[in-house]
Order: sequence, then C-alpha cells, then structure tokens
Amino acid sequence: MIDVEQWAEVRRLHFAEGMAIKAIVRATGLSRNTVRAAIRSASPPKYEREAAGSAVDAFEPQIRQLLKATPDMPATVIAERIGWSRGMTVLRDRVRELRPAYLLPEGYGRTVYREGELAQWDLWFPEDLKVPVGFGQTAVLPVIVGVPCYSRWITARMIPSKDKHDVLGGHLWCLRDLGRVPRKGVYDGEPAISVRRGRKLVYTQEYLAFRGTLGMGSIVLAKGHPERKGVVERANGYLETSFMPGRSFGSIDDFNTQLGLWLEDRANVRVHAGLRQRPSERIDADLAAMLPLPPVPPDVDWTHTVRLGADHWVRVDTNDYSVHPGAIGRKVTIRRTADQVVVTCGRDEVARHDRVLAKHQTITDPAHDAARKARAQLLELPVAGPDTGVEQRDLADYDRLLGVA
Repeated sequence: MIDVEQWAEVRRLHFAEGMAIKAIVRATGLSRNTVRAAIRSASPPKYEREAAGSAVDAFEPQIRQLLKATPDMPATVIAERIGWSRGMTVLRDRVRELRPAYLLPEGYGRTVYREGELAQWDLWFPEDLKVPVGFGQTAVLPVIVGVPCYSRWITARMIPSKDKHDVLGGHLWCLRDLGRVPRKGVYDGEPAISVRRGRKLVYTQEYLAFRGTLGMGSIVLAKGHPERKGVVERANGYLETSFMPGRSFGSIDDFNTQLGLWLEDRANVRVHAGLRQRPSERIDADLAAMLPLPPVPPDVDWTHTVRLGADHWVRVDTNDYSVHPGAIGRKVTIRRTADQVVVTCGRDEVARHDRVLAKHQTITDPAHDAARKARAQLLELPVAGPDTGVEQRDLADYDRLLGVA
C-alpha cells in the first residue's frame, strides 16, 4: 500500500505532467496496478483496520427482537431479558445504536390558536445580566414571561428568585397586567409548577391552590420538546435581541420599569412577523374570551410561624430582619411578599421591612433597637425590698369584718 505522498506524486505526474502509466511506473518503481489504483482514487489512501468483534454481537438478534416489540424498553431491562452478565456500557451503546430503527418519527401538525384558550409561560434568564441588589452585591434574576397564543401579547416581570412563591407571585402580577385569565396555561418542567416522579406528573400544592382559585387549566410539557412551547420561546429570543442590547439596570425595579415601557411602546405594537398583525390589534378579542380575575386573588406569599426568641430577629432566606421586642416569647407569623417582609403577632403588626435580595445581611429597624434598649434599662431598675415601710393589716381585722371573731 502506497502512502499519501506517493499517491499525490502519481496523480501529479499523470494529471499535471501528462505522463502515461508506463512512464510513471518507470519513474516511481511502483507496480502498474498500484499506479492505476492511485489515478482512479479521488481520496488519499488510509489504513483501515478491520473492526474486532464485540461480545454484544451474539446477542444482537435478541436485542432487535425486543426492540421490535417494545422500542422504548430500557437497556437494563434488555440486559435482564437476554441474560447479559458483562459491563453495561457496551450494551447501552449497542442499544442506543439500534433503537432509532424501531422508533416511529414523531411529527407535529400546525397549531391553530383560538381566542382566550392558551397562554404559554416560561422563565427567561437574560444572558450575562447581573442586577445590583444592594450591599455591593449583584444577582442573576429570572424573568417570568407570558404570551397569550392568539394575540402574541407579551407580559413579563423580573422576580426575586426561582422559589415557587416568587414564581407564582410573578405569574399573578402578569395576569393582573393582562386583566384576565387564559383558560389554560402551558408550562415546561418548572419545579414551582410540577415535578415528575417516574412517568407521573405531580403538581405542587402551591400551584394547585393558585390554579384552583383562578379556575385555570394547565398543560405541562414533557422534556425534550421545546418546539411545543415555541410561542414563548420566540418571545424570549425577541427580548434577548431587541430589549437587552445597550441597556443597563440599577435594580430589579429599574429593570421592570424599563421593560414595562418597552413592552407598551414597542413590543406589543409592532407588526408581528408570524401574524402579519400587531398584538395590540388582537388582544381585545383574546381578552374577551378569557376568564375574569377572581374577586379574591390567590395567596402566593410565603408564610412561616415561629416563636420569637430573645434574639428578636427572624430569618428569611439568608437575611435576618428585626422584630419589635414586645413580641419576645410569643408566636409570630412571617409573611414574605415580592418586595416586603411583614411580621405579625396575632392581629398586631410587629415588623415591616423592605425585602433585601442581597445575601447574609442583618436588617434592623431603629424603632426596634430603641425599644430593646428601653427594655434593658427597665430591667436594670432596682427592685423594692421587703422592708419598704408598707403598712400590713392585722389578720384579726378580716375576722371581725366577716363576723367570725
């Protein structure tokens, strides 16, 4: 077998120099058949070693039979059925190679969206954006994006975290922004909405309460099918390429203010490339077919009840918030909203703070600090002793009063 250099030389002599095969044989010392083969070959020669046999080869007919009957059978089950006793890696590789031949390709029809029927929801994380959150810190914060499928109207809001209460709080804000409730929401595998245990879909209790109060249905898509949620995915891409470039943000509120103005002035009044209409021209018909918001909105706040210790601060996320020391020793209820932390003791409010998104901070209300110092001074006052000059009545007086003397 000739090497690449000889192959290139033979072809040069024949095609560039116009030499005949006999002349090339005399010039190179190669055999006539080798020269002919080099001239006919359009690709350089390479050594290909014949593949060695695999231990799986003897089991391949059985594997094919099992896959023909059950194309999605796991490799572990196949190993059990064929009596495989060797390493699983080589078997998994062969099953992965053979399985596509037995799976029917899944096709999708074109979806026609009706007014008020569906809205798609997703969490979008702006690329390379870290928002200042105070105390010299920054954070990567999610944006919940909702798009009613008929009108393609975009509603969105940056939220403090991926915690289920924050996600549902942002969801509720977007629905209030719309003013109506789509009949069904479409989601992917967001843990705030649902989790999958094996093949079973389990909704979170918080989302069930949220959905039930609104009277809204839901569809949760399986993994690996982002095209099924393409309406909101394209909206995320539009936000990334048309809203984000050249902008800077001083806080989460600044981001939401700029986003709200851009959605109102640009995104929802442009001519949509797919619809050839403006979302603002279709939103009225979309809203008319949606459900009304309930008179009592769902409770999406995080709450926790704890007995307040002598150290009168409560922990929320990673931060400590002061509480009025008058509640020490009593049970208090902590309520965390999107922007505040409120503590109540019975019906009395004993603390209210702006929520801090920075990590590991201690937030103290000056009034609580002053009340603690006043209590400490009160405890330091001297206590009256037994010889204080207070008159003590003779017990015989009570006997005479009761007529028993």
